[in-house]
Amino acid sequence: MALTVVGSIAFDAVKTPFGERERMLGGAATHFSLAARFFTEVRPVGPVGDDFVAEQFELLEARGIKTDDIERVAGGKSFFWRGHYDFDLNVAHTDDTQLGVFGEFEPKLSDAAQAADTLFLANIQPDLQRQVRSQCAAGFSGLDSMNLWIDIAKDSLLAAVAEVDCVVLNDAEIRMLTGESNLARAARAVMAMGPRAVVAKQGEYGAALFTKDPATGEESFFALPGFPLEDVRDPTGAGDSFAGGFFGYLDGVDDDLDEANLRRAMGYGTVLASFNVEEFGTERVSRLERAEIDERFEALRRMTQFEGLPAPRD
Repeated sequence: MALTVVGSIAFDAVKTPFGERERMLGGAATHFSLAARFFTEVRPVGPVGDDFVAEQFELLEARGIKTDDIERVAGGKSFFWRGHYDFDLNVAHTDDTQLGVFGEFEPKLSDAAQAADTLFLANIQPDLQRQVRSQCAAGFSGLDSMNLWIDIAKDSLLAAVAEVDCVVLNDAEIRMLTGESNLARAARAVMAMGPRAVVAKQGEYGAALFTKDPATGEESFFALPGFPLEDVRDPTGAGDSFAGGFFGYLDGVDDDLDEANLRRAMGYGTVLASFNVEEFGTERVSRLERAEIDERFEALRRMTQFEGLPAPRD
């Protein structure tokens, strides 16, 4: 099995009430890949400049991530984002964005990247998402997006949504995309466009999964809370880590992507996101061990069971 992710590979500067980092490895494809690597072979596709040196490549490669499709642009600078969070860590405040080589990004996929079983299109311009999707033979695909593309490229984004199997957006973006104020109706409207699954990210409160059986049309709903943590340092990349855990697990399973596996993927996505926020940037996930993931997944499974609840009163 193999998984291709297309998106930003970047450096971030972040300040939160709990500390700050002036320059750290970041980007959607980076966070996604570091989470997905525990389950399958993952190939990130994206451009970097001369400032992305051997140290960064070695960090990724040492964790089994295939870096062949990371495009090195001579003379260029990598994407850079500077932001801060106040005590409401669900809200990121952007202080500076320097697109660098990402501003002229034209995805170039190797034969191996095109042949991957699963494809995730991270937050990039919707026309580029469609361009990549047309090149890939993936049996299961998904995409992320943001309010900017809903504002300025909605028609293109709607076309991209229609070409994938799963959409991963935060709940406000799903409402914004569809014009529906109710999340359940909004998710149903997205599935009517073509995807069989919609994941609504809800920050520290968890995530919700809406699905439609492609054979019967039967709809299902499932939700998980965020994993309770006492120490949260930096939420940057949490959503991408969630997506990496979700799609990575699905690519690694041998059987059909049925409802049970989609729900397990939600659990692994939740767990990877929880590790991500414990430290800054990629610091925690980059040194994470699979045994830690499985232990926290089991803890999440136990705490979300209904077993042991008192019987309903008459």
